[in-house]
Amino acid sequence: MSTITRRPTRTVRIDAVCAGAVELAREAAEEVAGRGGVGAYLGCEPEGERSVTHYFATNHGGYVGWRWAVSVARAPRTKAVTIDEVAMLPGTEAILAPRWLPWSERVQAGDLGPGDLLPAAPDDPRLVPGYLGPDDTDASDSLRVLNQEVGLGRVRVLSVEGRDEAAERWYTGTHGPDDPIAQAAPHPCATCGFFVSLAGPLGTVFGVCSNEYSPSDGQVVAFAHGCGAHSEIQAPAAAQESAEPAQHVLDTLGYDDAEPDVR
Repeated sequence: MSTITRRPTRTVRIDAVCAGAVELAREAAEEVAGRGGVGAYLGCEPEGERSVTHYFATNHGGYVGWRWAVSVARAPRTKAVTIDEVAMLPGTEAILAPRWLPWSERVQAGDLGPGDLLPAAPDDPRLVPGYLGPDDTDASDSLRVLNQEVGLGRVRVLSVEGRDEAAERWYTGTHGPDDPIAQAAPHPCATCGFFVSLAGPLGTVFGVCSNEYSPSDGQVVAFAHGCGAHSEIQAPAAAQESAEPAQHVLDTLGYDDAEPDVR
């Protein structure tokens, strides 16, 4: 049995000559940053046997937490230090831009506007082919013609995964049973006369509201959703007025003191 041994980690010793070239590094940083752009010295760290990077604070207002990094080096058996690179690098407290995302991950629901196009990927898991059979057979062509005749001439249709994602999104959204307006509703949408059920598997849980006074009008709602515009909500009964005319009330117990007017 062979034995695997680990090599000890090599410690790079800082070159004293390169570490002492602080003023040379500052001059190089000021040449790039401009007058007053370089702040206090922050230290240095080794990059190799005869290479060191010096760090300086930056005084630019738009780069809080950043620092100037100046790499210096020297050739073997010489004391002459040269500048390798000057760059501005972010520190631990630097303000950085958000992580870059491709456009397919940046697009969110509601971002699409008039004239915008959002192509679906060929391998989108939410879609499956709308016909069966290989594309290079006569049976496939015949099946396409049949699909078009019955109104099913779509290249791709919703997959089971796409249907489940939509159902989960609708059920847990603002038109599901957990929305505050649904919690306060007296009756669910499933018993409302304005509720129009969907066809297919989604129709077992969802429908569309057709009440123009409802906040969900034209929206997909769950059976268990609800609002205050339910068709079976009854208006409170108005107080009935008496059909008999009001009778005058005569006070037969009290009396008024009056002095006769004698002329």
